Amino acid sequence: MSFEKQLNLRSGETCELSGSTDNLQVYQVQPSEGNSADDFILISQNLKDQLEGKQEVVPNDWRCLNDSMWSEVPAVKVIAYRMLENLKSEGWPNDLLEMIYMDDQELSWAKSGMEDEDAVKHIDSNGAILKAGDTVVLIKELDVKGSTITAKRGTAVRNIRLVHDDPTLIEGKIDGQSIYILTQYVKK
Repeated sequence: MSFEKQLNLRSGETCELSGSTDNLQVYQVQPSEGNSADDFILISQNLKDQLEGKQEVVPNDWRCLNDSMWSEVPAVKVIAYRMLENLKSEGWPNDLLEMIYMDDQELSWAKSGMEDEDAVKHIDSNGAILKAGDTVVLIKELDVKGSTITAKRGTAVRNIRLVHDDPTLIEGKIDGQSIYILTQYVKK
């Protein structure tokens, strides 16, 4: 029996996080070897794209974790824990994080797939951590070097990219032109 068939049987052909039946995909929970169905979950395309960073995370899409965090499937609990940790700034995930039950092995698996604590962090003017794909707002009018563009205060910069070797810089587009922006001049 293939992994996908095993996942369909285990989940009842629904997303193991949201319960949705639309456009289901197999998702490998990293880090795992992918040798058994226990290393995978069945998930909706929308949630998979958010997990993989292909689209911006929509916090309300993850309210389903309130139920799925109680799953008996370790891979489901691992994803629930990681997303609750990532969404802590929303407020509501904090209560769920206090209630989630994971044994030591599951917790270790969940933490091993999360961002490295020593990794370069991009922090906005308010101290919030920026992630690739976030939308930020300029807090100061900025003259763009090498062009005649002046980026006005309050301008939204969508789908930012992080400069991996410099925590003070992000890259984004303003008026169709890709520019580097100092993180001290933006807020999430």
